[in-house]
Amino acid sequence: MLDDIDRRILRHFQADPSLSTAELADRARISAASCWRRLEKMQGAGVILAQEAVIDWTALGYAVEVSLRFTLDKTQPRAFDEFLAAARLVPEVLEIQTFLGRVDVRLSVIARDMAHYQQLYRDRILTLPHIADIEALMHIARVKEEEALPV
Repeated sequence: MLDDIDRRILRHFQADPSLSTAELADRARISAASCWRRLEKMQGAGVILAQEAVIDWTALGYAVEVSLRFTLDKTQPRAFDEFLAAARLVPEVLEIQTFLGRVDVRLSVIARDMAHYQQLYRDRILTLPHIADIEALMHIARVKEEEALPV
């Protein structure tokens, strides 16, 4: 499992993934070689999955975010698989989550404005297969968004 040094590396890595191995090692108070070996070990073990660019979609002209909660027609044997496959093809769908309970699937959808959302909803969302019910929740504010884990 992870020791205190690994956790220290992860805390600094999460805070600033653009750090070089030498800078990360300096902040974690270990040698660069040791830091590199530990990073490689954590990547190999699947602790560190990837480094990615996070792009602010509002800077690209998207102003509307909607959370759509779906109940699917579960009388159809492939309802989940077919719905998820179709939802993955909608570029404005940023996130797909599945649940146990009354709600089966939640999609996080972005649009440039309300007119774009209305078109997207009519042309792409309502045509997704096996929908029994939809509830739309209009995003007002993001109160907390934390990607970093408490390590």
